[in-house]
Amino acid sequence: MSMRLRLALVAGLAAVSGCTTSGLSSGGGGLLPVSGGGDAGASSGKVAARIIDSMEGGLVGGSVGNGLSDGDRRKALEAEYRALEYGQGGQAVAWKGEGRSGEVVAAQPYRVGSQDCRQYSQTVFTTGTPLVARGTACRNADGSWTPLT
Repeated sequence: MSMRLRLALVAGLAAVSGCTTSGLSSGGGGLLPVSGGGDAGASSGKVAARIIDSMEGGLVGGSVGNGLSDGDRRKALEAEYRALEYGQGGQAVAWKGEGRSGEVVAAQPYRVGSQDCRQYSQTVFTTGTPLVARGTACRNADGSWTPLT
Protein backbone atom coordinates (compact mmCIF):
# COMPACT_ATOMS: atom_id res chain seq x y z
CA MET A 1 0.00 0.00 0.00
CA SER A 2 1.47 3.38 -0.96
CA MET A 3 2.33 5.93 1.72
CA ARG A 4 -0.11 8.46 0.25
CA LEU A 5 -2.96 5.95 0.39
CA ARG A 6 -2.06 5.02 3.98
CA LEU A 7 -2.05 8.67 4.99
CA ALA A 8 -5.40 9.27 3.31
CA LEU A 9 -6.89 6.25 5.08
CA VAL A 10 -5.55 7.34 8.47
CA ALA A 11 -6.88 10.85 7.93
CA GLY A 12 -10.29 9.54 6.91
CA LEU A 13 -10.51 7.19 9.89
CA ALA A 14 -9.42 9.92 12.27
CA ALA A 15 -12.08 12.27 10.91
CA VAL A 16 -14.80 9.67 11.42
CA SER A 17 -13.61 8.60 14.87
CA GLY A 18 -13.57 12.05 16.47
CA CYS A 19 -9.77 12.26 16.48
CA THR A 20 -8.56 12.36 20.07
CA THR A 21 -4.98 12.14 21.21
CA SER A 22 -3.52 10.14 24.06
CA GLY A 23 -0.05 11.60 23.61
CA LEU A 24 1.58 13.53 20.82
CA SER A 25 5.07 12.33 21.60
CA SER A 26 4.00 8.83 20.58
CA GLY A 27 2.70 9.96 17.21
CA GLY A 28 -0.79 11.21 18.18
CA GLY A 29 -3.79 10.54 15.98
CA GLY A 30 -4.26 13.64 13.94
CA LEU A 31 -5.24 14.62 10.47
CA LEU A 32 -2.61 15.00 7.80
CA PRO A 33 -2.68 17.86 5.33
CA VAL A 34 -2.98 15.48 2.38
CA SER A 35 -4.16 16.67 -1.00
CA GLY A 36 -4.73 14.98 -4.32
CA GLY A 37 -4.86 11.23 -4.85
CA GLY A 38 -8.52 10.64 -5.69
CA ASP A 39 -11.60 11.01 -3.52
CA ALA A 40 -9.92 9.95 -0.27
CA GLY A 41 -7.10 12.47 -0.78
CA ALA A 42 -9.48 15.25 -1.76
CA SER A 43 -11.65 14.56 1.28
CA SER A 44 -8.60 14.48 3.56
CA GLY A 45 -7.34 17.71 2.03
CA LYS A 46 -10.66 19.41 2.79
CA VAL A 47 -10.59 18.21 6.39
CA ALA A 48 -6.99 19.35 6.82
CA ALA A 49 -7.82 22.72 5.24
CA ARG A 50 -10.72 23.15 7.70
CA ILE A 51 -8.45 22.34 10.63
CA ILE A 52 -5.73 24.72 9.44
CA ASP A 53 -8.32 27.46 8.85
CA SER A 54 -9.60 26.98 12.42
CA MET A 55 -6.21 28.00 13.82
CA GLU A 56 -7.39 31.62 13.69
CA GLY A 57 -4.30 32.78 11.83
CA GLY A 58 -1.86 31.18 14.26
CA LEU A 59 1.27 33.12 15.13
CA VAL A 60 1.75 34.17 11.52
CA GLY A 61 -1.60 36.02 11.80
CA GLY A 62 0.11 38.58 14.04
CA SER A 63 2.78 41.15 13.26
CA VAL A 64 5.35 38.48 12.31
CA GLY A 65 3.19 37.79 9.24
CA ASN A 66 2.97 41.40 8.05
CA GLY A 67 4.02 41.64 4.43
CA LEU A 68 3.46 37.96 3.63
CA SER A 69 1.47 37.08 0.53
CA ASP A 70 -1.62 34.91 1.02
CA GLY A 71 0.32 31.93 -0.35
CA ASP A 72 3.26 32.49 2.01
CA ARG A 73 0.88 32.97 4.94
CA ARG A 74 -0.83 29.66 4.10
CA LYS A 75 2.49 27.80 3.93
CA ALA A 76 3.54 29.29 7.28
CA LEU A 77 0.23 28.28 8.87
CA GLU A 78 0.52 24.74 7.46
CA ALA A 79 4.00 24.54 9.01
CA GLU A 80 2.54 25.64 12.36
CA TYR A 81 -0.01 22.83 12.17
CA ARG A 82 2.62 20.22 11.20
CA ALA A 83 4.94 21.33 14.01
CA LEU A 84 2.16 21.25 16.59
CA GLU A 85 0.61 17.99 15.45
CA TYR A 86 3.63 15.92 14.40
CA GLY A 87 6.84 17.76 15.29
CA GLN A 88 9.35 16.41 17.74
CA GLY A 89 10.03 18.85 20.57
CA GLY A 90 12.68 21.37 19.55
CA GLN A 91 12.82 20.25 15.91
CA ALA A 92 12.23 22.90 13.22
CA VAL A 93 9.54 22.49 10.56
CA ALA A 94 10.64 24.66 7.64
CA TRP A 95 8.45 26.33 5.04
CA LYS A 96 9.34 28.16 1.84
CA GLY A 97 6.93 30.45 0.09
CA GLU A 98 7.00 32.62 -2.99
CA GLY A 99 9.03 35.41 -1.46
CA ARG A 100 9.73 34.46 2.13
CA SER A 101 10.61 31.43 4.19
CA GLY A 102 10.52 30.45 7.81
CA GLU A 103 10.41 27.74 10.40
CA VAL A 104 8.23 26.64 13.29
CA VAL A 105 9.59 24.98 16.40
CA ALA A 106 7.24 23.37 18.94
CA ALA A 107 8.28 22.35 22.45
CA GLN A 108 7.36 19.00 24.00
CA PRO A 109 3.60 18.59 24.49
CA TYR A 110 2.07 18.80 27.94
CA ARG A 111 -1.42 18.12 29.32
CA VAL A 112 -3.86 20.74 30.58
CA GLY A 113 -6.96 18.88 31.73
CA SER A 114 -7.87 16.67 28.79
CA GLN A 115 -6.04 18.73 26.14
CA ASP A 116 -2.54 18.44 24.72
CA CYS A 117 -0.84 21.82 24.57
CA ARG A 118 2.47 23.02 23.17
CA GLN A 119 4.48 26.19 23.28
CA TYR A 120 5.91 27.09 19.88
CA SER A 121 7.65 29.77 17.87
CA GLN A 122 7.30 30.94 14.27
CA THR A 123 10.32 32.60 12.66
CA VAL A 124 9.89 34.44 9.36
CA PHE A 125 13.08 35.13 7.43
CA THR A 126 13.10 38.42 5.57
CA THR A 127 15.83 40.46 3.94
CA GLY A 128 16.62 42.00 7.33
CA THR A 129 16.42 40.60 10.84
CA PRO A 130 14.36 37.41 11.23
CA LEU A 131 10.98 38.07 12.86
CA VAL A 132 10.02 35.74 15.72
CA ALA A 133 6.67 35.22 17.42
CA ARG A 134 6.02 32.87 20.34
CA GLY A 135 2.82 31.38 21.66
CA THR A 136 0.97 28.37 23.00
CA ALA A 137 -1.74 26.29 21.37
CA CYS A 138 -3.95 23.47 22.66
CA ARG A 139 -5.36 20.61 20.60
CA ASN A 140 -9.13 20.19 20.34
CA ALA A 141 -10.96 16.87 20.10
CA ASP A 142 -11.55 17.41 16.34
CA GLY A 143 -7.80 17.62 15.65
CA SER A 144 -7.62 21.40 15.33
CA TRP A 145 -5.30 23.57 17.38
CA THR A 146 -6.46 26.73 19.15
CA PRO A 147 -3.81 29.36 19.85
CA LEU A 148 -4.14 30.80 23.36
CA THR A 149 -4.28 34.57 23.57
